[in-house]
Amino acid sequence: MNTHRRPVAVYGAHGHTAAFVLRELRARGLTPVLVGRDPAKLRAAARDHPAARTAVASVDDGPSLDRAFTGAAAVVNCAGPFADTVPGVVEAALRARIPYLDVAAEQAVTLETFQRYAGPARDAGVPVVPSMAFYGGLGDLLADAATADWPDADDITVAIHLDSWHPTHGTRRTVTRNAGRHLAFTGNRLTAPTSPPRTRTWTFPAPLGTQDVIELCTADQVTISRHLRVPEIRVLINRTPLDDLGDPTTPPPAPVDADGRSAQTFHVEAVARRGGARRRASASGRDIYAITAPLVVEAAVRILDGRVRRGGGVSAAAELFDATDFLRALDPGHLSFVTGVPRVPS
Repeated sequence: MNTHRRPVAVYGAHGHTAAFVLRELRARGLTPVLVGRDPAKLRAAARDHPAARTAVASVDDGPSLDRAFTGAAAVVNCAGPFADTVPGVVEAALRARIPYLDVAAEQAVTLETFQRYAGPARDAGVPVVPSMAFYGGLGDLLADAATADWPDADDITVAIHLDSWHPTHGTRRTVTRNAGRHLAFTGNRLTAPTSPPRTRTWTFPAPLGTQDVIELCTADQVTISRHLRVPEIRVLINRTPLDDLGDPTTPPPAPVDADGRSAQTFHVEAVARRGGARRRASASGRDIYAITAPLVVEAAVRILDGRVRRGGGVSAAAELFDATDFLRALDPGHLSFVTGVPRVPS
């Protein structure tokens, strides 16, 4: 199926991450439809996309979403807090019978999407892909690439290094909205995390080296646990970005290149252990908000092309796509992808 110029609706089109998504859609030959609640902000966003249709719609007004999504081939939800927007936008996508993807980093919302919409999405024959983003999607793909042909694993660790974290205003609202709604994955189930979170060390590749890391509850524990047979899933992150996030004076991200990306760098690696064997897959690049765009747009393109492992229903990224092939498609234009035996120690 040719995706060229097929319209893809972007809800929350005037947001920070959405700007990257709109640009990536156009770069892939898809026509964005700009959808949002604020007419003035939509008009401002549309200046960079003069041929695109705009539509004012609200999650509190189902008919407005139905009108906005008319004629669209898929919808990408970029509007947070996702606890407020996911139900309305998913249900509108199901009514329109078009694929739904979002870039939510909200663990509780991702879990609820799987639980609440698995049946309706399957019955409608509509793919629903939550957290197709830096948090949730990237870690899930890396974990699947690391396990490769293993039928199961003893544990999976996703280790994240960010040199900084300049949060958007949307991220700050989301953090406030989701305080206290976090879960760890241990003993084959999601459960309340250890309080306070455990601190340990992790050896990243040079020049990052060995650093203090802290356990983090993210959408990755939800997405990975949906399809990989593993009783323990840990997500670790270095302290610097959490200090940035916790500081109310940390400014939002500032563009430093022609693509609008910030100077922030990321390195994410998934290490799977099975008995005495260990495997690793990693991705490195720039700007956690910007990298979300090629992740979600590549997913949309593959769904529209029919390059998927299953049809309707709620799916994690690696349930729907060949993880290694997907990540290689983003290398080197968007990230650097590496697989192999992990370094010792970790």
